[in-house]
Amino acid sequence: MTEDRHQADFSAVARRMQAAGLPALAIRTFEHYFKQLACGQTGLLAEAEISPASDVPRLEDLPADSEFSPALAQTVVIKLNGGLGTSMGLNQAKSLLPARAGTSFLELIARQVLHLREATGHALPLILMNSFNTEADSLALLAKLPELAAGQGEVPLSFLQHRVPRLLEGSLQPVSWPQAPEREWCPPGHGDLYTAMLTTGLLDKLLSKGLRWAFVSNADNLGASLDPAILDLMARESIPFLMEVTRRTAADRKGGHVALDGNGQLILRESAQCPGEDQDSFQNIERHRYFNTNNLWLDLQALKDLMTARDGILGLPLIKNRKHVVPDDPSTPAVIQAETAMGAAISAFEGARILEVPRRRFAPVKTTSDLLVLWSDRYQVDKAGLVQPTTTSPLSVDLDEAHFGSINSFRTRFPSGAPSLVNALELSVRGDILFEGDVVIRGRVHLRNSGEAQRTISAGTEVDGIDESGNETIQ
Repeated sequence: MTEDRHQADFSAVARRMQAAGLPALAIRTFEHYFKQLACGQTGLLAEAEISPASDVPRLEDLPADSEFSPALAQTVVIKLNGGLGTSMGLNQAKSLLPARAGTSFLELIARQVLHLREATGHALPLILMNSFNTEADSLALLAKLPELAAGQGEVPLSFLQHRVPRLLEGSLQPVSWPQAPEREWCPPGHGDLYTAMLTTGLLDKLLSKGLRWAFVSNADNLGASLDPAILDLMARESIPFLMEVTRRTAADRKGGHVALDGNGQLILRESAQCPGEDQDSFQNIERHRYFNTNNLWLDLQALKDLMTARDGILGLPLIKNRKHVVPDDPSTPAVIQAETAMGAAISAFEGARILEVPRRRFAPVKTTSDLLVLWSDRYQVDKAGLVQPTTTSPLSVDLDEAHFGSINSFRTRFPSGAPSLVNALELSVRGDILFEGDVVIRGRVHLRNSGEAQRTISAGTEVDGIDESGNETIQ
């Protein structure tokens, strides 16, 4: 009887997905998670069920006998490019933002790939996993780089991730919101990578072209470049799945961490999978020392074999996200978004590994505070298009969201670009403050403007904050 009710409940969801043209495997995969929701599963992973990961090998200890790996001839680069950057007020792909001196994230990614092609003589295809919202704008930009497509062979520049219905909390029926139909849908999380590679035929195409290895990372993380030493490790030891991890800092307390389950299998636990009573342990960076950078390495043949064995459904752990139809309006209906994380596939591959990498390989831009650091003199771009840190000293930047949160308001308050931050330890800005050119920030600086009139930090100002010499905070 319970199963009959489930089937009736899911039929409306299936009809919605079929009408949108979603493939049968995507619908079956979503049904897999719908069943879990219908049975009351939460996807939570208690602290008592896991143990911390330890004795993690390091990238610095890998041999680097040659500059370029012969396995590059069998390698493809995949960038997750589905994000709109709505938290920064964007309505286009976040990767189209200028990362350095008017050059976008996507252009720098293309430059990195073109450099490796020229240096090694290998095709090294670049593929974007786009959403319906980012496909057109991203391909329009890449069309301005015809040499990129010319070197792809028959490998496409992009493929689309799926979308799934948002479900009303309680009934689990697809939400109806005719005043803004796009709010009826959500991405299923980047765990959809594997399903989308299968349904689009991309996985089979890559294998038919002799491509065996894939390096996957987020388009907003310019520290994630293809490292030949890691590729050599994958090929030399036939590793099916490898996740790059790095040491957690106080700023990473809420980021997903790796751990071991009761059988000693590596797993990934995201914050949404942690019970409330275990949040202190989750955020304990001394206990759980390594977090997922979302830089992943895949053996494509191993992926194909695993998905075939599982009838196309990897069965990644469910992430149950509760939101409202209009996220910042609690008067709108409460909905559930059933999502998965691509890093969670670490628990599906026998023989999966983790590798500790330096912090320089993890420099994502999620907020305008992150973007300010990337624009500053704490980074430089080399001739290969790689974004390299100029210092290893820690830095915390916290810009007032009310005045700097959107990209437009951010740009108007930094009209001449970022101040010098290379000798800064902390920058906190509250209130409406405009920064003119050639401003220098040193030490720990807290700027406040409680008045209604905009405050200006004049061109050439050198702001010395609290540092080891005991200077006072600038107010």
